[in-house]
Amino acid sequence: MKKIPIRKCLISNENLPKEELFRVVRTPSGEVILDNTYKANGRGAYIKKNEEIILKAKQKKVLDHVLGVKVDDSIYDRMLMFIKMK
Repeated sequence: MKKIPIRKCLISNENLPKEELFRVVRTPSGEVILDNTYKANGRGAYIKKNEEIILKAKQKKVLDHVLGVKVDDSIYDRMLMFIKMK
């Protein structure tokens, strides 16, 4: 049986399979990207794929603190758009 990778959401503190989370990465060059492959190089942070959780993260600027750089609101907007498409 294959092991399922578990990661912790920054906001809800839930341990979830990584496919149920968004991964936001600060690359070595300092750029912040939304990592759909879960394999991009750099410092990563996970947020649950839930509208309420994403809005709370945006309000509290959690990613700014964790990644150590200013995260543009477009990252949060792309996460919300992805959820609404499903």
